[in-house]
Amino acid sequence: MSIPTRPITLTVNGKATAPAQVPEGLMMIDFLHEYLGLTGSRLGCGQGVCHACVVIVDKPDGGSEQMRTCITGAHFFDGKKVRTIEGHAKRNEKGEVVALSPIQQKFIEHFSFQCGYCTPGFVNAATVFVEKLKRQPIARAQLEPAINEALNDHICRCTGYVRYFEAVRDVVLQTPGLLKDGK
Repeated sequence: MSIPTRPITLTVNGKATAPAQVPEGLMMIDFLHEYLGLTGSRLGCGQGVCHACVVIVDKPDGGSEQMRTCITGAHFFDGKKVRTIEGHAKRNEKGEVVALSPIQQKFIEHFSFQCGYCTPGFVNAATVFVEKLKRQPIARAQLEPAINEALNDHICRCTGYVRYFEAVRDVVLQTPGLLKDGK
């Protein structure tokens, strides 16, 4: 008996993948790890609770959303544009990292993580949050509750929440246009 497969093609970190025959029911995290060699997304709980596995799905309307890959089949992503943690930093022609994203940089400056296992999920959550603010700025008074909401579903077993929060707040406060009053 063989496992039935279906083709999947998607864009990951700006590059189209070649069509691949993928077993039905294969979770996206396994596709990323085993088929594409992208192991930055972490398999934490395997039940969609901890959000260490999230990737960003870019919507046709220009918006973006987080998607859990440990409970979402790879075929759900067929034809979609996906960003993983590996796609945030700027790279040169050789593929070497030359600059981190503002969120990654602030996470380092704030020593936001300890073991780092949950960090890919937090980076993706913060990225989606900042992108949302670029489209729909909020008042400065709403910032702290908005950050709490954006990061709320992510679990850090090392209690790094305060530093993640501070890093995201720094990015927002230092990026013009994300707050309505500009402060």
